[in-house]
Amino acid sequence: MGRHGSAGRGGLQLHLFLAATAMLLLLLESVAVAAEKVEAAVVEDGAHLLPRPLVIELPTGPAAGEGEEVPVEVRCASWRLAGEANNLAPWSAVPEECAAYVRGYVTGVAYRSDLEEVAREASTYARAARVAGDGRDAWVFDVDETLLSNLPYYAEHGYGLELFDHREFDKWVERGEAPAIPSSLKLYKEVRDLGFKTFLLTGRSEGHQGVTVDNLKKQGYHEWDKLILRAPADRKKTATIYKSEKRKEMEEEGYRILGNSGDQWSDLLGYSTSARSFKLPNPMYYIP
Repeated sequence: MGRHGSAGRGGLQLHLFLAATAMLLLLLESVAVAAEKVEAAVVEDGAHLLPRPLVIELPTGPAAGEGEEVPVEVRCASWRLAGEANNLAPWSAVPEECAAYVRGYVTGVAYRSDLEEVAREASTYARAARVAGDGRDAWVFDVDETLLSNLPYYAEHGYGLELFDHREFDKWVERGEAPAIPSSLKLYKEVRDLGFKTFLLTGRSEGHQGVTVDNLKKQGYHEWDKLILRAPADRKKTATIYKSEKRKEMEEEGYRILGNSGDQWSDLLGYSTSARSFKLPNPMYYIP
């Protein structure tokens, strides 16, 4: 009786397994047929399953250079973006039609917000970076429009509309009244607290060392490891070459440049570049 009962149960289980398998095969065949019908219908309609059509298409309008339908503030915003992306040819002054736009930008909330965004990203990177603790990890900072703001000077000179005048600017520097950029001051202190060596690499001349030191300290930058200014032998060099040479000297002294902050591409490009660079906005002037 036990054997017959076991055999009966085994036969029933086999029957149920075969029935389930048949039903599964039938279901798969039905799905395949349905898919073929959908694909045939799509092909017949001339459409495609992939890639999906764009829900939003690029806007159409006048060709580049015509610009009749583009408001001046939009054209100037595009000009500023091209400058920040280093896509402009070398330029010496803000386009006349963009003077009001640049003034509004640097004196408004957008400029401050952009500065703060750069500082936040730099802070995030600095906190995530692995500082070795041997005193050789360094961060390079530019001074003008990076740590200190010269907006009071440029307010009197068209916010970049006027051609740059070295003598007039030197007079401003010698007053020692450039205010700190708040977001940069906060980042600077944080970088110091994290253990980075800080090198201030500026295009100011060595003759302005005393007033620059006083200005920096008055604005809250009380400590740094080295302040590097242009020597007479550096005067004819482009900023890119001059700053690259100084960074190379840092590396030769055994420092690892993990971070670099500057408002000009010439602060950041060249050779002996940092592991990560942060470009602050500046639509008022360009230094090659």
